[in-house]
Amino acid sequence: MATKIRLRRVGRKGIPLYRIVVADKDAPRDGRFVAALGTYDPRAEKAQDKVKLDAEQAKAWIAKGATPTDTVRSLLERAGVLAAQKA
Repeated sequence: MATKIRLRRVGRKGIPLYRIVVADKDAPRDGRFVAALGTYDPRAEKAQDKVKLDAEQAKAWIAKGATPTDTVRSLLERAGVLAAQKA
């Protein structure tokens, strides 16, 4: 089973809130997932409140072969889980 680390929207209309989850690559965006790693609130006032993440669990899933989406990759870099990619 190929897995991806991606965002799952849980906020209501006009108030986005996302969960960072590990899901099968073929599962729908808000569908079934394997594990929840944290949350992302794009509307938070402070930068430290935007991403709440279990870093150890995220590293473990990456070690198992889960690939993060581009957005989640930038969130993981901001949280210090991944090293920043130089373009």
